[in-house]
Amino acid sequence: MKREIKTTNDGSKTLFINELNENYHSHHGALQEAEHVFIKNGLNLINHYEINILELGFGTGLNVLVTINEYLKTDKSHVINYFTLEKYPINESEINDLAYYDLFDNPEFKNIYQKIHLADWEKSTEIIKGFNLKKIQCDFFDLKNIDLPAINLVYYDCFGARVQPDLWEKPLFEMVSDKMAVNGLLTTYSSKGSVRRILQDLNFQVEKKQGPPGKREMINAVKL
Repeated sequence: MKREIKTTNDGSKTLFINELNENYHSHHGALQEAEHVFIKNGLNLINHYEINILELGFGTGLNVLVTINEYLKTDKSHVINYFTLEKYPINESEINDLAYYDLFDNPEFKNIYQKIHLADWEKSTEIIKGFNLKKIQCDFFDLKNIDLPAINLVYYDCFGARVQPDLWEKPLFEMVSDKMAVNGLLTTYSSKGSVRRILQDLNFQVEKKQGPPGKREMINAVKL
């Protein structure tokens, strides 16, 4: 599918798929959406020495980058193992044009950004000390066949239900739940009532949170 670069309202870029009429991120702001949904209402709520994160899906790599940015603000006395699934990786030209490292003050971020995208698929790579990344090229529904440690935090960042409704139905959420530790947190930009009911059926405690700019609500769900 053909993709093009677009600039969102906070100055950060995203990819737009013409065929689906769908952005990879909110047009209100790619960076602020990632930081609000997955950092403020995700990573910052987890307090473990070793944090296993599962992301659906890798996309442009922005969620990895904002997670590393937040990790670098800590004393780095803990470890993050980040597992991310993606069926259709972006290409080198798109990686260069997105240039997400320009969004951060840290001069090391250009090198970090390149390491994220150059990391071999299917292999764990230490991007910086204490932060390990494993990119897995697969369909999300292959998740049940993937060997993972118990997941503490899920970034549920699939394309919207308008274009891929099957990604917001019970079978995939059930696979994700099976990979999660008790008290693990799932965070997503979605606030669909059907998603809340599915998660409750799967024994999650579901909470509606204030959404990122341009969206009234989002969901946090803790596995009981």
